[in-house]
Amino acid sequence: MKKVYLYFLITFIYSCAVTTVSAQLKADSKNGAVLNKYQDSLLRYTSTMFTATGNIQRFDQNAKFIKMLVNALKTPGSFTYGFDSLRTISITGSPDHAFRIFSWYIPTEEGTYRFFGTIQMATADGKLKLYPLIDDTEHFTDDNKITTNRQWYGARYYEIVPLIARGQKTCYALLGWKGNTAKTSKKVIDILSFDENGATFGKPIFEGPKNAAVRNRIVFEYNRQNTMTLRLDKKEQLIAFDHLAPIDSTMTGNFEYYASDSSFDAYRLVGNKLKLIENIELNNDPNALDDFYTDPKRKDIPVTKKF
Repeated sequence: MKKVYLYFLITFIYSCAVTTVSAQLKADSKNGAVLNKYQDSLLRYTSTMFTATGNIQRFDQNAKFIKMLVNALKTPGSFTYGFDSLRTISITGSPDHAFRIFSWYIPTEEGTYRFFGTIQMATADGKLKLYPLIDDTEHFTDDNKITTNRQWYGARYYEIVPLIARGQKTCYALLGWKGNTAKTSKKVIDILSFDENGATFGKPIFEGPKNAAVRNRIVFEYNRQNTMTLRLDKKEQLIAFDHLAPIDSTMTGNFEYYASDSSFDAYRLVGNKLKLIENIELNNDPNALDDFYTDPKRKDIPVTKKF
């Protein structure tokens, strides 16, 4: 069989959330000043989105934030502006500079989360091209279904991994935190692809153990008091994660009692599939990006990690 070379595009992940001020001002000074003013206003909204009392006020502030964000992104040169002061908003760019994703959540009084976001595309003429992300999680009866950006399985993304196979159009693995309830948290590996019809989430690409059905999306659920590693291992060219297991065999299927068992598994691109590899060894210390939980009753602004 002719050998086909398939590989991850392993480069430094250019996270727009940590772009320096000098990099922000790649736009001319006039547009840079305009974007600075927008950022100041957006920052005030991000504070009230979390500190407001009750769902109605939180979502009202969030709606105002979204309207202002869209206006800001209409400013010429906005694609290279980092908005690095918006610490509660994850702004993650694809390593090939084709797009970036804004994603965030609003904690509800009920102890759950609503996710919001948009995909900003890089355009040759600098004009705004967005794919709004509409969280439709509450209507999901199957977290494995393939959807569009308007039926989004909401998450706060922190890493984008291009998946490149010879002869195929590039798609992207998105690593994200999904929150869930007061008892469990979730993380997700979703697949984003683009075509003439827009953005699509999910793809039959995940191969598990022998005889297991191919998955379109991978969702991890575990006890909220624990953390879970889910990250790109650039050196080994794989997506590594904690192996989750119940603390007792009688708790199988009850994810409130799931946590890491101190072993690690991974997905590696082989052929045109992401194949599961069990019991790997991580050379570096685990990087548990799981500090995004916010108690809806808290009044302070959540502080998130820089990636």
